[in-house]
Amino acid sequence: MTAALSAHELIARHRSTLDQALEAIRTRAYWSPHPEHPKAYGENGSLDAAAGKAAFDALLGTRLDLGQPGTDDWVGGETSPYGIDLGVTYPHADLDVLLPAMQAGQRAWRDAGAEQRAVVCLEILKRISDRTHELAHAVMHTSGQAFMMAFQAGGPHAQDRGLEAVAYAYVEQVRTPDTAEWTKPQGKREPLAMTKQFTPVPRGIGLVIGCNTFPTWNGYPGLFASLATGNAVLVKPHPRAVLPLALTVRVAREVLAETGFDPNLVALAAERPGEGIAKTLALRPEIRIIDYTGSTAFGDWLEANARQAQVYTEKAGVNTVVVHSTSDYKGMLSNLAFSLSLYSGQMCTTPQNLLVPREGIATDQGPKSYDEVVADLARAVDGLLGDDARANALLGAIVNPDVKARLEAAAGLGEVALASREITNPDFPGAVVRTPVIVKLDGAKPDAEAAYMSECFGPVSFAVAVDSAADAAELLRRTVREKGAMTVGAYTTDPEVEQAVREVCLEEAAQLSLNLTGGVYVNQTAAFSDFHGSGGNPAASAALCDGAFVANRFRVIEVRREA
Repeated sequence: MTAALSAHELIARHRSTLDQALEAIRTRAYWSPHPEHPKAYGENGSLDAAAGKAAFDALLGTRLDLGQPGTDDWVGGETSPYGIDLGVTYPHADLDVLLPAMQAGQRAWRDAGAEQRAVVCLEILKRISDRTHELAHAVMHTSGQAFMMAFQAGGPHAQDRGLEAVAYAYVEQVRTPDTAEWTKPQGKREPLAMTKQFTPVPRGIGLVIGCNTFPTWNGYPGLFASLATGNAVLVKPHPRAVLPLALTVRVAREVLAETGFDPNLVALAAERPGEGIAKTLALRPEIRIIDYTGSTAFGDWLEANARQAQVYTEKAGVNTVVVHSTSDYKGMLSNLAFSLSLYSGQMCTTPQNLLVPREGIATDQGPKSYDEVVADLARAVDGLLGDDARANALLGAIVNPDVKARLEAAAGLGEVALASREITNPDFPGAVVRTPVIVKLDGAKPDAEAAYMSECFGPVSFAVAVDSAADAAELLRRTVREKGAMTVGAYTTDPEVEQAVREVCLEEAAQLSLNLTGGVYVNQTAAFSDFHGSGGNPAASAALCDGAFVANRFRVIEVRREA
Protein backbone atom coordinates (compact mmCIF):
# COMPACT_ATOMS: atom_id res chain seq x y z
CA MET A 1 0.00 0.00 0.00
CA THR A 2 1.42 3.37 -1.00
CA ALA A 3 1.53 6.00 1.72
CA ALA A 4 0.38 9.50 0.85
CA LEU A 5 1.70 10.70 4.21
CA SER A 6 5.14 9.52 5.31
CA ALA A 7 6.21 8.88 8.87
CA HIS A 8 8.63 11.81 8.59
CA GLU A 9 5.81 14.18 7.56
CA LEU A 10 3.57 12.99 10.38
CA ILE A 11 6.29 13.34 12.99
CA ALA A 12 7.07 16.86 11.79
CA ARG A 13 3.37 17.70 11.91
CA HIS A 14 2.42 16.19 15.28
CA ARG A 15 5.48 15.54 17.44
CA SER A 16 5.24 18.91 19.20
CA THR A 17 1.60 18.20 20.10
CA LEU A 18 2.58 14.82 21.49
CA ASP A 19 5.35 16.43 23.55
CA GLN A 20 2.93 19.00 24.96
CA ALA A 21 0.51 16.22 25.90
CA LEU A 22 3.32 14.35 27.64
CA GLU A 23 4.19 17.49 29.61
CA ALA A 24 0.52 18.06 30.50
CA ILE A 25 0.05 14.58 31.98
CA ARG A 26 3.29 15.07 33.93
CA THR A 27 2.35 18.45 35.42
CA ARG A 28 -1.47 18.00 35.48
CA ALA A 29 -1.76 21.66 34.41
CA TYR A 30 -4.49 22.96 32.09
CA TRP A 31 -3.82 22.37 28.41
CA SER A 32 -5.86 21.54 25.33
CA PRO A 33 -5.06 21.75 21.61
CA HIS A 34 -8.76 21.55 20.72
CA PRO A 35 -10.73 24.84 20.80
CA GLU A 36 -13.96 24.83 22.82
CA HIS A 37 -15.62 27.75 21.01
CA PRO A 38 -17.59 27.04 17.82
CA LYS A 39 -16.29 30.20 16.17
CA ALA A 40 -12.72 28.89 16.33
CA TYR A 41 -13.48 26.56 13.40
CA GLY A 42 -13.64 27.34 9.71
CA GLU A 43 -9.98 27.77 8.74
CA ASN A 44 -7.11 25.43 7.80
CA GLY A 45 -9.47 22.77 6.51
CA SER A 46 -11.89 22.70 9.45
CA LEU A 47 -15.65 23.02 8.94
CA ASP A 48 -17.36 26.14 10.22
CA ALA A 49 -20.86 26.05 11.72
CA ALA A 50 -22.74 26.25 8.43
CA ALA A 51 -20.55 23.69 6.66
CA GLY A 52 -20.75 21.31 9.63
CA LYS A 53 -24.54 21.50 9.74
CA ALA A 54 -24.71 20.98 5.97
CA ALA A 55 -22.42 17.94 6.24
CA PHE A 56 -24.65 16.45 8.94
CA ASP A 57 -27.83 17.14 6.98
CA ALA A 58 -26.29 15.48 3.92
CA LEU A 59 -25.83 12.27 5.92
CA LEU A 60 -29.51 11.88 6.80
CA GLY A 61 -31.22 9.10 4.90
CA THR A 62 -27.98 7.84 3.33
CA ARG A 63 -25.93 4.64 3.41
CA LEU A 64 -22.59 5.13 5.18
CA ASP A 65 -20.33 2.77 3.25
CA LEU A 66 -17.02 2.25 5.03
CA GLY A 67 -15.57 -0.18 2.49
CA GLN A 68 -15.23 -2.90 5.11
CA PRO A 69 -14.81 -6.56 4.13
CA GLY A 70 -17.51 -9.04 5.06
CA THR A 71 -20.49 -6.69 4.79
CA ASP A 72 -23.58 -8.90 4.54
CA ASP A 73 -26.38 -6.43 5.25
CA TRP A 74 -27.21 -2.78 5.92
CA VAL A 75 -28.71 -1.81 9.27
CA GLY A 76 -29.93 1.35 10.97
CA GLY A 77 -32.91 2.74 12.82
CA GLU A 78 -31.58 5.65 14.92
CA THR A 79 -34.19 8.18 15.99
CA SER A 80 -33.01 11.43 17.55
CA PRO A 81 -34.24 12.21 21.08
CA TYR A 82 -35.26 15.48 19.41
CA GLY A 83 -37.78 13.61 17.27
CA ILE A 84 -35.87 13.25 13.98
CA ASP A 85 -35.54 9.94 12.15
CA LEU A 86 -31.89 9.92 11.06
CA GLY A 87 -32.39 7.26 8.40
CA VAL A 88 -28.68 6.41 8.13
CA THR A 89 -27.73 2.80 7.41
CA TYR A 90 -24.43 1.13 8.25
CA PRO A 91 -22.59 -2.03 7.20
CA HIS A 92 -23.47 -5.19 9.11
CA ALA A 93 -20.47 -7.48 9.35
CA ASP A 94 -19.95 -11.18 8.84
CA LEU A 95 -17.56 -11.57 11.76
CA ASP A 96 -15.87 -14.63 10.28
CA VAL A 97 -14.74 -12.42 7.41
CA LEU A 98 -14.16 -9.09 9.16
CA LEU A 99 -12.14 -10.25 12.17
CA PRO A 100 -9.45 -12.11 10.19
CA ALA A 101 -9.19 -9.09 7.88
CA MET A 102 -8.58 -6.89 10.92
CA GLN A 103 -5.86 -9.22 12.20
CA ALA A 104 -4.02 -9.15 8.89
CA GLY A 105 -2.83 -5.56 9.32
CA GLN A 106 -1.54 -5.85 12.87
CA ARG A 107 1.98 -7.01 11.99
CA ALA A 108 2.89 -3.89 10.00
CA TRP A 109 1.16 -1.72 12.60
CA ARG A 110 3.17 -3.42 15.37
CA ASP A 111 6.44 -2.98 13.51
CA ALA A 112 5.80 0.74 12.93
CA GLY A 113 6.76 1.46 16.54
CA ALA A 114 5.30 3.60 19.30
CA GLU A 115 6.14 7.00 17.83
CA GLN A 116 4.72 6.36 14.39
CA ARG A 117 1.55 4.84 15.82
CA ALA A 118 1.17 7.88 18.07
CA VAL A 119 1.45 10.43 15.26
CA VAL A 120 -0.95 8.47 13.05
CA CYS A 121 -3.44 8.59 15.93
CA LEU A 122 -2.84 12.32 16.24
CA GLU A 123 -3.55 12.76 12.53
CA ILE A 124 -6.84 10.91 13.03
CA LEU A 125 -7.69 13.20 15.95
CA LYS A 126 -6.78 16.30 13.95
CA ARG A 127 -9.15 15.32 11.14
CA ILE A 128 -11.89 14.53 13.65
CA SER A 129 -11.29 17.96 15.20
CA ASP A 130 -11.67 19.59 11.79
CA ARG A 131 -15.16 18.04 11.60
CA THR A 132 -16.22 18.98 15.13
CA HIS A 133 -19.30 20.91 13.95
CA GLU A 134 -20.53 17.91 11.96
CA LEU A 135 -19.85 15.52 14.84
CA ALA A 136 -21.57 17.87 17.29
CA HIS A 137 -24.86 17.49 15.41
CA ALA A 138 -24.34 13.73 15.26
CA VAL A 139 -23.77 13.58 19.03
CA MET A 140 -26.69 15.91 19.73
CA HIS A 141 -29.14 13.86 17.67
CA THR A 142 -28.11 10.50 19.11
CA SER A 143 -27.51 11.40 22.78
CA GLY A 144 -30.06 14.15 23.37
CA GLN A 145 -27.42 16.58 24.58
CA ALA A 146 -28.10 20.24 23.87
CA PHE A 147 -26.00 21.53 20.98
CA MET A 148 -23.35 23.41 22.95
CA MET A 149 -22.76 20.46 25.27
CA ALA A 150 -22.66 18.08 22.30
CA PHE A 151 -20.17 20.40 20.62
CA GLN A 152 -17.84 20.64 23.62
CA ALA A 153 -18.20 17.24 25.31
CA GLY A 154 -18.62 15.33 22.05
CA GLY A 155 -15.94 17.35 20.27
CA PRO A 156 -12.89 18.96 21.92
CA HIS A 157 -13.31 17.29 25.31
CA ALA A 158 -13.63 13.84 23.71
CA GLN A 159 -10.67 14.56 21.46
CA ASP A 160 -8.64 15.61 24.51
CA ARG A 161 -9.43 12.28 26.16
CA GLY A 162 -8.34 10.43 23.01
CA LEU A 163 -5.07 12.37 22.87
CA GLU A 164 -4.52 11.78 26.57
CA ALA A 165 -4.80 8.03 25.98
CA VAL A 166 -2.25 8.25 23.14
CA ALA A 167 0.17 10.11 25.41
CA TYR A 168 -0.13 7.53 28.19
CA ALA A 169 0.25 4.72 25.66
CA TYR A 170 3.43 6.28 24.27
CA VAL A 171 4.93 6.73 27.75
CA GLU A 172 4.32 3.12 28.72
CA GLN A 173 5.72 1.72 25.47
CA VAL A 174 8.95 3.72 25.48
CA ARG A 175 9.59 2.98 29.16
CA THR A 176 11.56 -0.04 27.94
CA PRO A 177 14.35 0.71 25.42
CA ASP A 178 14.31 -0.86 21.96
CA THR A 179 17.71 -2.48 22.48
CA ALA A 180 20.20 -3.08 25.26
CA GLU A 181 23.77 -4.37 25.49
CA TRP A 182 24.12 -6.59 28.54
CA THR A 183 27.49 -7.57 29.96
CA LYS A 184 28.09 -9.59 33.13
CA PRO A 185 31.67 -9.85 34.47
CA GLN A 186 32.97 -13.40 35.02
CA GLY A 187 36.19 -12.71 36.94
CA LYS A 188 39.17 -14.10 35.01
CA ARG A 189 36.96 -15.53 32.30
CA GLU A 190 35.52 -13.64 29.38
CA PRO A 191 32.43 -11.66 30.41
CA LEU A 192 29.00 -12.84 29.35
CA ALA A 193 27.67 -10.47 26.69
CA MET A 194 24.21 -10.35 25.22
CA THR A 195 22.38 -8.12 22.77
CA LYS A 196 18.72 -7.76 23.64
CA GLN A 197 15.80 -6.39 21.65
CA PHE A 198 12.48 -5.39 23.22
CA THR A 199 9.29 -5.02 21.18
CA PRO A 200 5.87 -3.94 22.41
CA VAL A 201 3.40 -6.39 20.87
CA PRO A 202 -0.38 -6.01 20.78
CA ARG A 203 -2.74 -8.31 22.62
CA GLY A 204 -5.11 -8.64 19.65
CA ILE A 205 -8.29 -6.94 18.56
CA GLY A 206 -9.73 -4.37 20.94
CA LEU A 207 -13.52 -4.11 21.19
CA VAL A 208 -15.05 -0.75 22.10
CA ILE A 209 -18.67 -1.08 23.24
CA GLY A 210 -20.13 2.41 22.97
CA CYS A 211 -22.75 4.09 25.13
CA ASN A 212 -25.86 6.09 24.24
CA THR A 213 -25.16 9.24 26.25
CA PHE A 214 -21.51 10.07 25.46
CA PRO A 215 -20.54 8.02 22.40
CA THR A 216 -17.31 9.89 21.62
CA TRP A 217 -16.24 11.06 25.09
CA ASN A 218 -16.50 7.55 26.49
CA GLY A 219 -15.48 5.81 23.25
CA TYR A 220 -12.28 7.65 22.31
CA PRO A 221 -10.10 6.68 25.30
CA GLY A 222 -10.36 2.95 24.67
CA LEU A 223 -10.23 3.30 20.90
CA PHE A 224 -7.02 5.35 20.89
CA ALA A 225 -5.39 3.51 23.81
CA SER A 226 -5.73 0.20 21.96
CA LEU A 227 -4.79 1.59 18.55
CA ALA A 228 -1.72 3.43 19.86
CA THR A 229 -0.46 0.23 21.50
CA GLY A 230 -0.59 -1.73 18.24
CA ASN A 231 -4.01 -3.36 18.39
CA ALA A 232 -6.71 -3.35 15.76
CA VAL A 233 -9.97 -1.89 17.10
CA LEU A 234 -13.55 -2.96 16.41
CA VAL A 235 -16.09 -0.31 17.41
CA LYS A 236 -19.53 -1.61 18.45
CA PRO A 237 -21.71 1.49 18.99
CA HIS A 238 -24.88 1.64 21.04
CA PRO A 239 -27.80 1.00 18.63
CA ARG A 240 -29.23 4.44 19.41
CA ALA A 241 -25.88 6.24 18.93
CA VAL A 242 -24.12 4.77 15.91
CA LEU A 243 -23.50 7.86 13.78
CA PRO A 244 -20.80 9.65 15.84
CA LEU A 245 -18.65 6.53 16.10
CA ALA A 246 -19.30 5.50 12.50
CA LEU A 247 -18.00 8.89 11.35
CA THR A 248 -14.98 8.40 13.63
CA VAL A 249 -14.28 4.98 12.12
CA ARG A 250 -14.54 6.44 8.62
CA VAL A 251 -11.92 9.10 9.43
CA ALA A 252 -9.61 6.54 11.06
CA ARG A 253 -9.80 4.22 8.06
CA GLU A 254 -9.02 7.09 5.67
CA VAL A 255 -5.94 8.13 7.67
CA LEU A 256 -4.66 4.57 8.04
CA ALA A 257 -4.91 4.04 4.28
CA GLU A 258 -3.17 7.34 3.52
CA THR A 259 -0.31 6.51 5.88
CA GLY A 260 0.33 3.11 4.30
CA PHE A 261 -1.43 0.91 6.84
CA ASP A 262 -4.35 -1.45 6.48
CA PRO A 263 -7.61 0.51 6.98
CA ASN A 264 -9.15 -2.64 8.46
CA LEU A 265 -7.19 -1.92 11.65
CA VAL A 266 -10.29 0.06 12.60
CA ALA A 267 -13.78 -1.20 11.76
CA LEU A 268 -17.41 -0.79 12.76
CA ALA A 269 -19.78 -3.45 14.07
CA ALA A 270 -23.33 -2.14 13.71
CA GLU A 271 -26.17 -4.48 14.62
CA ARG A 272 -29.69 -5.36 13.62
CA PRO A 273 -32.49 -4.38 16.04
CA GLY A 274 -32.40 -6.69 19.05
CA GLU A 275 -29.40 -8.64 17.77
CA GLY A 276 -27.31 -8.13 20.91
CA ILE A 277 -24.02 -8.54 19.09
CA ALA A 278 -21.96 -7.27 22.04
CA LYS A 279 -22.23 -10.60 23.88
CA THR A 280 -21.24 -12.55 20.78
CA LEU A 281 -18.25 -10.32 20.11
CA ALA A 282 -17.11 -10.29 23.73
CA LEU A 283 -16.60 -14.04 23.71
CA ARG A 284 -14.83 -14.30 20.34
CA PRO A 285 -11.26 -15.56 20.77
CA GLU A 286 -9.95 -12.81 18.48
CA ILE A 287 -11.16 -10.14 20.93
CA ARG A 288 -8.43 -9.60 23.51
CA ILE A 289 -9.33 -6.18 24.93
CA ILE A 290 -12.77 -4.79 25.79
CA ASP A 291 -13.69 -1.22 26.67
CA TYR A 292 -17.25 -0.84 27.91
CA THR A 293 -19.41 1.99 29.21
CA GLY A 294 -22.96 1.23 30.30
CA SER A 295 -25.09 -0.67 32.78
CA THR A 296 -23.67 -2.44 35.80
CA ALA A 297 -25.41 -5.69 34.88
CA PHE A 298 -23.71 -6.04 31.49
CA GLY A 299 -20.40 -4.72 32.82
CA ASP A 300 -20.45 -7.39 35.52
CA TRP A 301 -21.28 -10.01 32.87
CA LEU A 302 -18.31 -8.94 30.75
CA GLU A 303 -15.93 -9.09 33.70
CA ALA A 304 -17.19 -12.56 34.63
CA ASN A 305 -17.42 -14.13 31.17
CA ALA A 306 -15.01 -12.47 28.72
CA ARG A 307 -12.09 -14.37 30.24
CA GLN A 308 -9.91 -14.25 27.13
CA ALA A 309 -9.90 -10.44 27.15
CA GLN A 310 -8.54 -7.64 29.27
CA VAL A 311 -11.76 -5.86 30.29
CA TYR A 312 -12.01 -2.16 31.14
CA THR A 313 -15.45 -1.07 32.37
CA GLU A 314 -17.17 2.11 33.36
CA LYS A 315 -20.46 0.97 34.84
CA ALA A 316 -22.60 2.92 37.26
CA GLY A 317 -22.64 4.08 40.83
CA VAL A 318 -24.47 6.18 43.37
CA ASN A 319 -22.75 9.55 43.40
CA THR A 320 -22.99 11.35 46.72
CA VAL A 321 -22.52 14.88 48.05
CA VAL A 322 -22.06 15.49 51.79
CA VAL A 323 -23.56 18.88 52.74
CA HIS A 324 -22.24 19.74 56.21
CA SER A 325 -21.47 23.49 56.18
CA THR A 326 -20.40 26.23 53.80
CA SER A 327 -18.88 29.70 53.74
CA ASP A 328 -20.71 30.50 50.47
CA TYR A 329 -24.29 29.30 50.75
CA LYS A 330 -25.46 31.03 47.57
CA GLY A 331 -22.48 29.70 45.60
CA MET A 332 -23.05 26.17 46.92
CA LEU A 333 -26.70 26.19 45.91
CA SER A 334 -25.90 27.60 42.48
CA ASN A 335 -23.19 25.03 41.88
CA LEU A 336 -25.37 22.12 42.98
CA ALA A 337 -28.34 23.34 40.94
CA PHE A 338 -26.24 23.39 37.78
CA SER A 339 -24.75 19.96 38.55
CA LEU A 340 -28.20 18.42 39.01
CA SER A 341 -29.59 20.04 35.85
CA LEU A 342 -26.82 19.64 33.26
CA TYR A 343 -27.94 17.24 30.48
CA SER A 344 -30.97 16.25 32.57
CA GLY A 345 -28.71 14.41 35.02
CA GLN A 346 -27.86 11.84 32.34
CA MET A 347 -24.18 11.73 33.25
CA CYS A 348 -22.38 8.99 35.13
CA THR A 349 -20.93 11.76 37.31
CA THR A 350 -24.16 13.57 38.27
CA PRO A 351 -24.84 13.68 42.04
CA GLN A 352 -27.75 11.57 43.18
CA ASN A 353 -27.70 11.56 46.98
CA LEU A 354 -27.30 14.77 48.97
CA LEU A 355 -26.57 13.88 52.60
CA VAL A 356 -27.74 16.72 54.87
CA PRO A 357 -27.72 16.61 58.71
CA ARG A 358 -31.30 16.63 59.96
CA GLU A 359 -30.45 19.39 62.47
CA GLY A 360 -29.27 21.59 59.61
CA ILE A 361 -26.00 23.19 58.51
CA ALA A 362 -23.90 26.25 59.32
CA THR A 363 -23.58 28.85 56.54
CA ASP A 364 -22.36 32.39 55.96
CA GLN A 365 -26.05 33.35 56.05
CA GLY A 366 -26.57 31.78 59.47
CA PRO A 367 -27.90 28.34 60.42
CA LYS A 368 -30.09 26.61 57.87
CA SER A 369 -32.37 23.71 58.75
CA TYR A 370 -32.56 20.57 56.65
CA ASP A 371 -35.92 21.72 55.28
CA GLU A 372 -34.52 25.15 54.45
CA VAL A 373 -31.49 23.71 52.64
CA VAL A 374 -33.66 21.46 50.49
CA ALA A 375 -36.22 24.18 49.79
CA ASP A 376 -33.48 26.67 48.89
CA LEU A 377 -31.85 24.15 46.55
CA ALA A 378 -35.21 23.54 44.88
CA ARG A 379 -35.59 27.29 44.39
CA ALA A 380 -32.07 27.48 42.94
CA VAL A 381 -32.90 24.80 40.38
CA ASP A 382 -36.21 26.51 39.60
CA GLY A 383 -34.44 29.82 39.14
CA LEU A 384 -31.79 28.29 36.90
CA LEU A 385 -34.39 26.62 34.70
CA GLY A 386 -37.16 29.21 34.97
CA ASP A 387 -36.56 30.50 31.47
CA ASP A 388 -37.50 27.82 28.95
CA ALA A 389 -34.85 28.80 26.41
CA ARG A 390 -32.12 28.58 29.04
CA ALA A 391 -33.60 25.33 30.36
CA ASN A 392 -33.53 23.73 26.90
CA ALA A 393 -29.89 24.77 26.48
CA LEU A 394 -28.94 23.11 29.78
CA LEU A 395 -31.23 20.08 29.90
CA GLY A 396 -31.12 18.78 26.34
CA ALA A 397 -33.59 15.94 25.85
CA ILE A 398 -34.39 12.75 27.75
CA VAL A 399 -32.31 10.13 25.97
CA ASN A 400 -34.68 7.15 26.16
CA PRO A 401 -38.02 6.01 27.66
CA ASP A 402 -36.33 4.23 30.59
CA VAL A 403 -35.01 7.54 31.95
CA LYS A 404 -38.45 9.13 31.63
CA ALA A 405 -40.03 6.19 33.47
CA ARG A 406 -37.54 6.46 36.36
CA LEU A 407 -38.13 10.18 36.62
CA GLU A 408 -41.88 9.72 36.82
CA ALA A 409 -41.62 6.90 39.37
CA ALA A 410 -39.28 8.88 41.65
CA ALA A 411 -42.07 11.18 42.79
CA GLY A 412 -43.66 8.22 44.58
CA LEU A 413 -40.58 7.41 46.65
CA GLY A 414 -40.87 10.21 49.21
CA GLU A 415 -41.86 13.81 49.82
CA VAL A 416 -41.29 15.82 46.64
CA ALA A 417 -39.32 18.99 47.33
CA LEU A 418 -39.08 19.94 43.66
CA ALA A 419 -41.52 18.53 41.14
CA SER A 420 -40.37 17.88 37.59
CA ARG A 421 -42.08 19.91 34.90
CA GLU A 422 -42.38 19.45 31.17
CA ILE A 423 -40.72 21.96 28.85
CA THR A 424 -41.44 22.41 25.15
CA ASN A 425 -38.53 22.84 22.76
CA PRO A 426 -39.80 25.14 19.98
CA ASP A 427 -37.10 23.98 17.56
CA PHE A 428 -37.78 20.28 18.18
CA PRO A 429 -41.42 19.69 19.24
CA GLY A 430 -40.79 15.95 19.42
CA ALA A 431 -38.16 16.28 22.17
CA VAL A 432 -38.98 15.01 25.66
CA VAL A 433 -37.62 17.67 28.03
CA ARG A 434 -38.10 17.48 31.81
CA THR A 435 -36.66 19.44 34.72
CA PRO A 436 -35.13 17.54 37.68
CA VAL A 437 -37.06 16.16 40.61
CA ILE A 438 -35.74 16.37 44.18
CA VAL A 439 -37.19 13.93 46.72
CA LYS A 440 -36.75 14.15 50.51
CA LEU A 441 -35.86 10.90 52.27
CA ASP A 442 -35.11 10.01 55.88
CA GLY A 443 -31.83 8.14 55.95
CA ALA A 444 -32.82 6.29 59.12
CA LYS A 445 -35.87 4.63 57.59
CA PRO A 446 -35.36 1.21 55.95
CA ASP A 447 -37.97 1.85 53.22
CA ALA A 448 -36.04 4.97 52.13
CA GLU A 449 -32.78 3.04 51.89
CA ALA A 450 -34.04 0.99 48.97
CA ALA A 451 -34.37 4.24 47.00
CA TYR A 452 -31.17 6.06 47.87
CA MET A 453 -28.99 2.94 47.74
CA SER A 454 -30.02 2.22 44.13
CA GLU A 455 -28.82 4.11 41.09
CA CYS A 456 -31.59 6.21 39.54
CA PHE A 457 -29.94 7.40 36.32
CA GLY A 458 -31.47 10.64 35.09
CA PRO A 459 -32.70 13.92 36.58
CA VAL A 460 -33.51 12.45 40.00
CA SER A 461 -31.88 13.45 43.29
CA PHE A 462 -32.54 12.44 46.87
CA ALA A 463 -32.03 14.82 49.79
CA VAL A 464 -31.23 12.30 52.51
CA ALA A 465 -31.55 13.44 56.12
CA VAL A 466 -28.77 11.98 58.32
CA ASP A 467 -28.14 12.25 62.05
CA SER A 468 -24.66 13.80 61.92
CA ALA A 469 -21.53 14.41 59.88
CA ALA A 470 -20.18 11.12 61.19
CA ASP A 471 -23.29 9.32 59.97
CA ALA A 472 -22.92 11.03 56.61
CA ALA A 473 -19.33 9.82 56.32
CA GLU A 474 -20.34 6.30 57.24
CA LEU A 475 -23.22 6.26 54.75
CA LEU A 476 -20.87 7.62 52.11
CA ARG A 477 -18.42 4.79 52.86
CA ARG A 478 -21.11 2.13 52.60
CA THR A 479 -22.50 3.61 49.40
CA VAL A 480 -19.14 3.71 47.63
CA ARG A 481 -18.12 0.27 48.87
CA GLU A 482 -21.38 -1.45 47.92
CA LYS A 483 -22.60 0.53 44.93
CA GLY A 484 -19.57 2.47 43.71
CA ALA A 485 -19.29 6.13 42.82
CA MET A 486 -17.77 8.00 39.91
CA THR A 487 -17.80 11.24 41.92
CA VAL A 488 -18.07 12.39 45.51
CA GLY A 489 -18.62 15.98 46.62
CA ALA A 490 -18.50 17.59 50.05
CA TYR A 491 -19.23 21.00 51.52
CA THR A 492 -17.75 21.70 54.92
CA THR A 493 -15.87 24.39 56.82
CA ASP A 494 -14.83 21.93 59.53
CA PRO A 495 -11.31 20.51 59.04
CA GLU A 496 -12.21 17.35 60.97
CA VAL A 497 -15.25 16.66 58.77
CA GLU A 498 -13.19 17.36 55.66
CA GLN A 499 -10.54 14.92 56.83
CA ALA A 500 -13.15 12.25 57.62
CA VAL A 501 -14.69 12.52 54.14
CA ARG A 502 -11.26 12.60 52.52
CA GLU A 503 -10.24 9.47 54.40
CA VAL A 504 -13.36 7.63 53.24
CA CYS A 505 -12.59 8.56 49.63
CA LEU A 506 -8.96 7.49 49.91
CA GLU A 507 -9.86 4.18 51.51
CA GLU A 508 -12.77 3.43 49.14
CA ALA A 509 -11.03 4.84 46.02
CA ALA A 510 -13.48 7.58 45.05
CA GLN A 511 -12.62 10.90 43.40
CA LEU A 512 -13.50 13.83 45.70
CA SER A 513 -14.40 17.47 44.97
CA LEU A 514 -14.46 19.84 47.95
CA ASN A 515 -16.46 23.06 48.38
CA LEU A 516 -17.18 23.79 44.71
CA THR A 517 -19.00 27.13 44.47
CA GLY A 518 -17.75 28.58 41.16
CA GLY A 519 -17.58 27.47 37.54
CA VAL A 520 -16.16 23.97 38.11
CA TYR A 521 -18.72 21.25 38.84
CA VAL A 522 -18.51 17.84 40.45
CA ASN A 523 -19.75 16.14 37.27
CA GLN A 524 -17.01 17.58 35.04
CA THR A 525 -13.47 16.26 34.61
CA ALA A 526 -10.66 17.76 32.54
CA ALA A 527 -8.40 15.59 30.39
CA PHE A 528 -4.66 15.63 31.17
CA SER A 529 -5.42 16.69 34.74
CA ASP A 530 -8.46 15.00 36.34
CA PHE A 531 -8.95 11.25 36.68
CA HIS A 532 -12.40 10.09 35.59
CA GLY A 533 -13.29 7.16 37.81
CA SER A 534 -10.64 5.38 39.83
CA GLY A 535 -10.83 1.70 38.96
CA GLY A 536 -10.93 1.07 42.71
CA ASN A 537 -14.66 0.85 43.49
CA PRO A 538 -17.59 -0.98 41.89
CA ALA A 539 -18.49 1.91 39.54
CA ALA A 540 -15.55 1.27 37.21
CA SER A 541 -12.65 -1.11 36.72
CA ALA A 542 -10.56 1.58 35.03
CA ALA A 543 -9.68 5.25 35.31
CA LEU A 544 -9.56 7.69 32.41
CA CYS A 545 -6.73 7.96 32.05
CA ASP A 546 -3.69 6.55 33.81
CA GLY A 547 -0.87 4.13 33.12
CA ALA A 548 -2.98 1.17 34.17
CA PHE A 549 -5.49 2.02 31.44
CA VAL A 550 -2.93 1.45 28.69
CA ALA A 551 -0.08 -0.71 30.01
CA ASN A 552 -1.88 -4.04 29.78
CA ARG A 553 -3.00 -3.52 26.18
CA PHE A 554 0.42 -4.71 25.03
CA ARG A 555 3.22 -6.98 26.22
CA VAL A 556 6.96 -6.45 25.78
CA ILE A 557 8.60 -9.39 24.04
CA GLU A 558 12.35 -9.88 24.24
CA VAL A 559 14.67 -11.39 21.65
CA ARG A 560 18.22 -11.95 22.92
CA ARG A 561 21.37 -13.31 21.41
CA GLU A 562 24.99 -13.59 22.34
CA ALA A 563 26.94 -10.49 21.40
